[in-house]
Amino acid sequence: MSRVYYRPIAQFDALRPKGALPLAGGWAWFDRAERMTREGGSEMVSATDIPAEILDHLTATRSPIAGLSFDAPRLMGILNVTPDSFSDGGKFNAPDAALAQARVMADAGADIIDVGGESTRPGAQPVPAEDEITRTAPVIAAIRQGLQAPISIDTRKAPVARAAIEAGANLVNDVSAFTYDTALAPYCAEAGLPVCVMHAQGDPQTMQDDPTYDHVTLDVYDFLAERIEALTAQGIARAQIIVDPGIGFGKNQAHNLTLLSQISIFHGLGCPILLGASRKKFIGTIGGTSNAADRMPGSIAVALAGIAQGVQIIRAHDVDATRAGIALWRAATSGRA
Repeated sequence: MSRVYYRPIAQFDALRPKGALPLAGGWAWFDRAERMTREGGSEMVSATDIPAEILDHLTATRSPIAGLSFDAPRLMGILNVTPDSFSDGGKFNAPDAALAQARVMADAGADIIDVGGESTRPGAQPVPAEDEITRTAPVIAAIRQGLQAPISIDTRKAPVARAAIEAGANLVNDVSAFTYDTALAPYCAEAGLPVCVMHAQGDPQTMQDDPTYDHVTLDVYDFLAERIEALTAQGIARAQIIVDPGIGFGKNQAHNLTLLSQISIFHGLGCPILLGASRKKFIGTIGGTSNAADRMPGSIAVALAGIAQGVQIIRAHDVDATRAGIALWRAATSGRA
């Protein structure tokens, strides 16, 4: 029998009908879902028709991660300490510039600072672990001395993660979903660390050559479900796993838009969802902004579309503007500031 998937139809009106259920214990709710199969079957069903295990994943309040609760949208500020990241490469790769930017983002409302020392833009080449450590660990140590905000290390490599955690980081964010370095997941389990698991088709060098899927949403869902099972088997609790569908990582514009329009399905994995679409190429294509630094308005629009579907974490370059956008969205949809 074909596997059946359930995509909750997220709502956020203050007036909820009788029987409406909380979506992941957050600000959105649902009373219906789209029942989907790989054969193309799709129909609207009542929430009461969803199997109990999936319904539990869809409704359960997410546990705090790195001290952050998910009763409101959270902002992850991007701090690339690299010379070649697609949007801001080279701007913050000096430790003093990186620390200053971390302070700016924290003051602007970032709930967590995501530090990365290896560009994973399309076509990027791998960086030796020693170089990545040199770029990230001193910056993390400096941030930790001056700020209380949680810090995530954006890396695929166990030695880099270990150095980052020793310097004061709190979470490991791996764009390879812990498939690049087999030592990374056991280290995170042993250290009791929360993790973020992202889907990517291929590696940065080749991922945008010709990405193809049978059904992009369900393919990504199944991949993340498998990685969650692999990580929990190694001792990382599901409650400490964040999932990221990997917008722009081995996806073309059509794939990205499909995932964004159906992103609420990933609540069925029982983990907080991270959306990292900030300044991506498709935003520039649709919005008519070829310069990545000019894609802030489009990035906020995509972030709000995700929040409307209950996405808990927004990864953003423009923290202050994104925070303001979220605050206004919540005020306008709730009727109160």
